[in-house]
Amino acid sequence: MKSGDVKTVAVLGAGVMGHGIAEVAALAGCKVNLYDIKKELVESGLEKMKWSLSKFAEKKVITEIGAAEIFSRTRGTVDLEDAVTDADLVIEAVPEDIKTKREVFSRVDRAAPKRAVFASNTSTLPITELASATKNPERFLGMHFFNPPPLMPLVEVIKGEKTSDETLTFGIEIGKRFGKEVVVCRKDVPGFIVNRILGPLLNEAAWVVGRGEATIEQIDSSATYQVGLPMGLFELADYSGIDTIYKASEAVRERDPLNVMVAPLIKQKFDDGKFGRKSGEGFYKYSGSKWERPSLSRNSGEGFDPVQVFAPAVNAAAWLVRNEVCSFEEVDKSVKLGLGFPEGIFRLADRWGIDQIVEVLRSKEKDGGQMYEPDPLLLEMVSKGKLGTKSGRGFYEYALTENKFDEIILKNSPPLAWITLNRPHRLNTLTSKMIEELASVLRVLESDTSVRVVVIVGEGGRAFSAGADLTTFESPSPSKIFDQARRWFEVFSSIERLSKPVIAGISGYAFGGGCELALACDFRLASDDSQIGLTETGLGLLPGAGGTQRLVRIVGLTKAKEMIFLAEKLSAQDALKVGLVNRVFTKDQLMQGVTEFALKLAKQPPIALKFAKYATTLSTQVPTDIGQLFEASSFGLLTSTQDFSEGIAAFLSKKEPEFKGE
Repeated sequence: MKSGDVKTVAVLGAGVMGHGIAEVAALAGCKVNLYDIKKELVESGLEKMKWSLSKFAEKKVITEIGAAEIFSRTRGTVDLEDAVTDADLVIEAVPEDIKTKREVFSRVDRAAPKRAVFASNTSTLPITELASATKNPERFLGMHFFNPPPLMPLVEVIKGEKTSDETLTFGIEIGKRFGKEVVVCRKDVPGFIVNRILGPLLNEAAWVVGRGEATIEQIDSSATYQVGLPMGLFELADYSGIDTIYKASEAVRERDPLNVMVAPLIKQKFDDGKFGRKSGEGFYKYSGSKWERPSLSRNSGEGFDPVQVFAPAVNAAAWLVRNEVCSFEEVDKSVKLGLGFPEGIFRLADRWGIDQIVEVLRSKEKDGGQMYEPDPLLLEMVSKGKLGTKSGRGFYEYALTENKFDEIILKNSPPLAWITLNRPHRLNTLTSKMIEELASVLRVLESDTSVRVVVIVGEGGRAFSAGADLTTFESPSPSKIFDQARRWFEVFSSIERLSKPVIAGISGYAFGGGCELALACDFRLASDDSQIGLTETGLGLLPGAGGTQRLVRIVGLTKAKEMIFLAEKLSAQDALKVGLVNRVFTKDQLMQGVTEFALKLAKQPPIALKFAKYATTLSTQVPTDIGQLFEASSFGLLTSTQDFSEGIAAFLSKKEPEFKGE
């Protein structure tokens, strides 16, 4: 079966994950049968799905009419056979108990059409064992979504021992059709990819506290402010549910004792019923406020080395790669999109030093035993001098062709240079640090003659940049904030002044400051799921980095006022209609489209492009007579270049010109 052939999806289980998966399938245009054992569970799931769709409508991701239409595709049922009888795809999301899941699949196997593909949303249980409850295990695979499914961009597709290549390909394609970034777990190992890394990480944090080596606050502050995670490790455990963490860790430990050893502190919380936010207390206490978070001081984590907690997780990740479960790129993609890591765990390891990781593991091994034994892959890397950034190579190469900053990545692929905004866990929101890194990169690219076109994109696929991260502003002083806004405007203006064309490749959100950054670029190419707008007035602000000036020049005064005053978020197609973007591509074709457009620009004469850029920019800033004087002067200057001679010669001989920028 092809993913495009799927018309009906049966989702078994209407709980937290089930109704979310049902919503994802309905959003993708599928008819959905949502099943649970009790009518009230089904109705609750449908109500939560309806509420979630209404929130998408409020945020103008979809229309209210669209939300109603999507919801109408879903029907609830307490009859399992009825749910699957016309299903092309069955996704199971019942409680994480292998006996229960096998019983469900045994019944499904008798009632579902022969064409149907079966998938389990299990986060830890073996796919092979679940598939053995059916007569056709080759049509069975794992599809592990993340909570909440409509918002989290990742899905792990897991291959069981008997899963056919055709079914695996189907899983990848349907995951993409559902709008997800897909990673493939090619072997049915306990914990798959994300939980095989997360289990050792959270349990090691609890072991460190239990041994008196650090406090909960120290570790969470370090994870948040030093490593850059969206929340502390104990805060994450409370948010996910300590009961869930404990059961998942035990499930993995039973099948692979060397991956994770459950910490007594986690077991104690589980035994005491202190599961985290859901019970009002876990590692922290909660009053019930929806947005309540523990208060963590930036200073409380100073002096604690996060490698002490993260080393076992790096070890687990290395095991995955060495055993060919997945690639190291897929590991980093998994933790970035599934856990909100600002950079991949292998990127972190390279930054900390592979030798340092091994040293910490060796130290822990003395008392903790074989569980901490460094993976042979790490030992091999150390023996070969592949220590990470300090040696120029680790899991990644750190040659001059790629410069890794803290919040952006610069990759030179002459004649193109790619600048990636690298805060996917924060939807690539802009910080003053990122702006200064961008300024440094632009200075480098200005003098790099091998680069003819610059492309700016956002990491993660969900956002080009969702705006400014206001939580990172240095001071509440209006004067200081004015200075910061002015500095951002200056850096964005340096994009306009850059002697080379700059393209914004927009995938997902480009709001507020992210939109202002895109407006400073010469071209804006967007994926068809993108949304673009200056949204500051919705916060009681206005654009502060030049948005009010640049948007008027691009779409005209009337439309600019409408967009700014109403904080409008235009779809990619609407943005195309008003001239805000130059091209729209499907999400899958965006990077190819951007690359082809950039390479086409790169074939043009660089000196002519430079002066053409200056002249057109001046046309929006000075009287026409002054702008034309610059135009005429540039025209005369360009007739003296070798590129002009090459252009004339190529035209006369009817051949492709080769412009050298001379």
